[in-house]
Amino acid sequence: MAAAAGLQLLLRRFCCLLLFLSQFYIFSGGGSLNLEHSQPMAQSIKDPGPTRTFTEVPRAAGTRHFVFYIESTEIPPYMMKCPSNGLCSRLPADCVECKTNFSCVYGKPVAFDCTVKPSVTCINEDSRFGKNFIINMTCRFCWQLPETDYECSNSSSCMTVSCPRQRYAANCTVRDHIHCLGNRTFPKMLYCNWTGGYKWSTALALSITLGGFGADRFYLGQWREGLGKLFSFGGLGIWTLIDVLLIGVGYVGPADGSLYI
Repeated sequence: MAAAAGLQLLLRRFCCLLLFLSQFYIFSGGGSLNLEHSQPMAQSIKDPGPTRTFTEVPRAAGTRHFVFYIESTEIPPYMMKCPSNGLCSRLPADCVECKTNFSCVYGKPVAFDCTVKPSVTCINEDSRFGKNFIINMTCRFCWQLPETDYECSNSSSCMTVSCPRQRYAANCTVRDHIHCLGNRTFPKMLYCNWTGGYKWSTALALSITLGGFGADRFYLGQWREGLGKLFSFGGLGIWTLIDVLLIGVGYVGPADGSLYI
């Protein structure tokens, strides 16, 4: 009996040793399943964006490390402003890069060497495709351009009818086909010149015909003055005559501070 018990204990210990050795062999990587070789060697992974593709390619055969090659097909944002197969000299300023010289004489004609940006196609004066061309312009900074060559933001929070006239800080941007030196976007102080849709002719006509009842003041949004004229019968005619003169010369304007149209 003692011999049978000893043999059973020896078998149990031998089984535990085999279990331990098998687990050690598996965790050490010798018995793991290599799933990488069951996958294709190259696969394409689509990015959520519509214009970019990521391709995964193995760096070396039999290795587990991968190198990612990125092929970008994004369209540059300036291409939206660049017409194809047009004259190079007529391209917008955002489509070209010029070697400008800030030491030119102000107000004098000057010529600069320019190159079109990547992906931009244009033709020169000989109707041939080209990249390099010369552009003729006037030597001046962008903020020195006439008002017709740039667009500025408007403000409806300042008073146009005031003494002295009020100004507001505007952000101005040069038009696409105008070439100049320096930044194409710049700040500038401009006079308040917005309108609320009130007509000077309508206000004057109401002042002449129904001014005694305050119709002109009501039309311009001046309710307190309109009520005063209504209950005083136009100041017995005196206030009515004064308003006709003030509206006629443009001294009295809309209550919101805008200009007449």
